[in-house]
Order: sequence, then structure tokens, then C-alpha cells
Amino acid sequence: MRPREAEIRRHELAAFLRSRRERITPEQVGLPRGRRRRTPGLRREEVAQLSAVGVTWYTWLEQARDIQVSVQVLDALARTLLLDAGERAHLFTLAGTTDPTPATTCPSVTPAMRAVLEQLEPYPACLQNARYDILAYNRTYGLLLCDLDAVPPEDRNCLVLSYTHPEWQSSIVHLEETQRLMAARFRAAMAGHLAEPAWKMLLGRLRTESPEFREAWDRHEVVAHRTKRKEFLNRHVGRVVLDHTDLWLSPETGPRMVTYVPADEESRERLEKLRLISLGKATDLKGRGELRDQPRTTRT
Repeated sequence: MRPREAEIRRHELAAFLRSRRERITPEQVGLPRGRRRRTPGLRREEVAQLSAVGVTWYTWLEQARDIQVSVQVLDALARTLLLDAGERAHLFTLAGTTDPTPATTCPSVTPAMRAVLEQLEPYPACLQNARYDILAYNRTYGLLLCDLDAVPPEDRNCLVLSYTHPEWQSSIVHLEETQRLMAARFRAAMAGHLAEPAWKMLLGRLRTESPEFREAWDRHEVVAHRTKRKEFLNRHVGRVVLDHTDLWLSPETGPRMVTYVPADEESRERLEKLRLISLGKATDLKGRGELRDQPRTTRT
């Protein structure tokens, strides 16, 4: 980036931060207003405190000083300042970096792909990227391992769920083997993304939240993706045995469609029951005005 362009970006970033800070009331972030408050919105020290950054450092940001801003700090500021998706994207663009937190919509999930997911019912299917983020899924997949609709979009990642979500874990018959293989596949995939913030933040989260992941990661095992027979213990219909297949939509660093085909007649019948249960849930949600378009699209 040319020096003049970098300077313009810094001043735009400073002005944007000030404008967002001044529009937020103390009450919105759980702070008392006090009687002597003259500053519109939040004070700089309050933003710094809520974002866990130094007051001087944040002041330099609003003064357009030439300092380096990490994606973790930008993420904290976006949350503190209650930025919506568009404002958050603008913040990261002005800072000249990539937002590591998945966006609300995924451009790789086209209407045609969503239609394919729906047509695969009652077979569970979803779209994932190489980082194991679940980008979209059909109703049957949404109830296969847990109620995926109840999981916050930012947590809809197969690695995170396999290592931290009790219901998801209890649905996997061979959990320890599955966890070890997923960690090994993630290590192999991450070799091409070592400097990317989103990958590093996911790795950091897993290492922080799961001792089991840390142990698996420290083995330095690597394996490639492959078709595999899997067993699940679904809380609605019982044990199902499924053949897993990855259908790559671009070279192997890109998104893929993950499909599960029943390995026997009993599993096929149970998947059909699961589909009917998911339809009943959808009808209930529709009656309460909470139904979203199907199949579900999540973050990427």
C-alpha cells in the first residue's frame, strides 16, 4: 500500500471509530451514565476498557497514528461498538486486513447449491469449507448430531463442535478416533493457510477450549480427506450407519458438499423418520413465525 493511501485509510479509520463511539450510550454497554458526562456516547477510556486494549493505544488509533492493529483487537472493537455486519466489514477494510470471523452470508453458497441440498433429503448433506465451517445444510443434517439451528452461527464448525459440544460428541459412536482424524486433516489443510488470520484464530480457539484437541494437535499427524463409513447415535431415531463422501466444488482447498448415504436398510428407514421429525419441527417454527428459508445457510 502506498504511503499516501495508508495515511488516508488511517484518517478514515479514526473518523469511523469516533463516529461509532459517539453514537453508543453507556446504558447500551452496561455502564452507568453519571451526572458529569459531557462526551456524547462513550469515552475513549471506556471503549478501551471494554475492548481490553490500552487507553493510549486506542487514543492513537483515533488520532490516526501509524500503528499496527491486530485482527483480534479489531474484532474486540467491533463487538464493543456494536457494529453490524456492514460496519464490521468497513472497519476491517479501513484497517487493510481480512476479517477472520465468518460473514453472515457466503457467496459460495448459491441458490442452485441450496436446491441440491434440499433435493438430497432424507440424506443428510451440508456445505463445508476447508476450515470445517458449516456454510449451509439441509434439515436432516440439521438434526443428525444435534439441533444445529440452536447452535450460534459462529460456532457452526465441525471441529469446534466435535471437541466442545456435548450433544454433538455423544452422537458420534467412535468419538476419539473421529477427533484424532479431524485434527490430522485440519493440520494437513492448514499447511496452505498458515498466515491467514481466520485459520490461526480457529486453531487458537481449539487449543484454548479443548485439552483433547491440544493433545491430538501436538501429535503432528496429517491425513488426507477420504470416504469413510461412520456411525452416529441420533437422539431421535437411534443408531444410523452412513457412508460419508466429500464432493469437491473447487480444488481441495475450497468448499465441498458433504453427503451421508445410508449403509443399510435400517439406517435408510431411520433417516426417513429423521426427515419427518425435521419437517415437524419446521412446521412448528413456521407456526411461531420463526421458520427460515431451507436449507439453512450459515456463516463461512
